Amino acid sequence: MNDFKFEIKAEDKETNARCGVLNTPHGKIKTPVFMPVGTKATVKTLSPEELNDLGAQVILANTYHLYLRPGSDIVKRMGGLHKWMNWDKPILTDSGGFQVFSLAHKVKNKPLVKIKENGVEFKSHIDGSTHFFSPESAMRIQEELGADIIMAFDECSPAYAARQYTKEAMERTHNWAKLCKTEWEKLQKDRKDQQALFPIIQGGIHKDLRIESTKFMVDLDLPGIAIGGLAVGETKDEMYNILDSINPYLPIQKPRYLMGVGTPEDLLEAIAHGIDMFDCVMATRNARHGSFWTCNGRNTIKNAEFKFEDTPLMEKCKCYSCKNYTASYVRHLIMEKEMFGQRLLTIHNLHFLTDLMEKSRDHIKKGTFDSFKKRFLKRYL
Repeated sequence: MNDFKFEIKAEDKETNARCGVLNTPHGKIKTPVFMPVGTKATVKTLSPEELNDLGAQVILANTYHLYLRPGSDIVKRMGGLHKWMNWDKPILTDSGGFQVFSLAHKVKNKPLVKIKENGVEFKSHIDGSTHFFSPESAMRIQEELGADIIMAFDECSPAYAARQYTKEAMERTHNWAKLCKTEWEKLQKDRKDQQALFPIIQGGIHKDLRIESTKFMVDLDLPGIAIGGLAVGETKDEMYNILDSINPYLPIQKPRYLMGVGTPEDLLEAIAHGIDMFDCVMATRNARHGSFWTCNGRNTIKNAEFKFEDTPLMEKCKCYSCKNYTASYVRHLIMEKEMFGQRLLTIHNLHFLTDLMEKSRDHIKKGTFDSFKKRFLKRYL
């Protein structure tokens, strides 16, 4: 798929870090890249114009939520996600698999999910109604949404699930990935703007299962590859060890996407392990609860120390929030539950991560990424 050519521009000699460019029908993505999460076709509290201003290159939307409301058919009727939400850059949609399982506990007095070989029956967390996701329907929904990059339907097992269950979930994910590929190939024949399908590596914290899953997904020869089922309860060392174990088996000339990872320390460590793409709700969720990042670590704006702080959230930060407002004012807004305070912290947190990615790309090109990572983490942690 020429629309999704991935070019590696530089590689770090001390680590497995690399920077590249992924072409899509809606523009180029410079990697490593952090993707802000727009679950319901909006990044909470921000406009597309603000996302563009803070340096976002690509955003993620959620298949499960958009399928339930308003419905992918309505999104398609409105011209697809790009037109509907006025975002002319790339969009990635997940398959809904993670949400089917993770949101099941919100349905009161209902069976959680019924896993079948051809898909999953589940109850809507909104009204308890019954629905069914299959690999084929996940592809059709994402085709209607119109994202540039779409994900194969998978089963994400809990971090410390029994090995046998983890193995069975991995094998189902493999079978579903093959069905997704077949349906995706059919759907792409009539599309003007092609979509890139990424399969998702599973296998929990078991190295042998992860390697088995990596080999299987690589053999499908799809435009990119994703790593799921991490940052779901395991330790950081366990996550990094899994990335170490599968790295030798990942294709060099295809983008690698680590799903659901987004703390500054995890981003830098994962980049050092050869990962290209990331997403996480933490930047926006933390902001709504008054938490923000600086080079000195994570901070809580509600702390009394910020009450009389007449400097920005972070010195020398070039985001809109830091250029125009003091930490004292932001604290006041958060304490008063004013939406503007949440917006300011969201802008700062997302800018912090996009800036960290830009610095990472620059240092990889210069051959100084490893020393940059060590300096940053020594100060941050």
